Amino acid sequence: MKWLLRLALAAFFVRAGQLHFLHTEQWEVIVPPPLPARACVLVSGLAEIVGGVALLLWPRGGVWWLIALLIAVFPANVYQAMSGVKLYGFPDQPWKGWARLPMQIVLIGLVWLAR
Repeated sequence: MKWLLRLALAAFFVRAGQLHFLHTEQWEVIVPPPLPARACVLVSGLAEIVGGVALLLWPRGGVWWLIALLIAVFPANVYQAMSGVKLYGFPDQPWKGWARLPMQIVLIGLVWLAR
């Protein structure tokens, strides 16, 4: 069962990381100022890809890597909720931006279960 969870999470994070490179400008809008948006998006995208691969090759290290990453990018999610900026059209209603924040905790929990 853990193997399936790792595989699903690895696919999720690798794909999310790829999207940072394919649609950089879309992601830049949720980076809180005054941080360098493009650099943050590219670094976090690479970190997601590395974390996804690590989850399969070195699960314990990959788990800690991804948990640290999810904590590090949390301010971008808070900024998105507070400012109302949209990422791929999300959120279409302001409350959904706020509802997304607890989902980070759920994602951290799923990553933790994959150890």
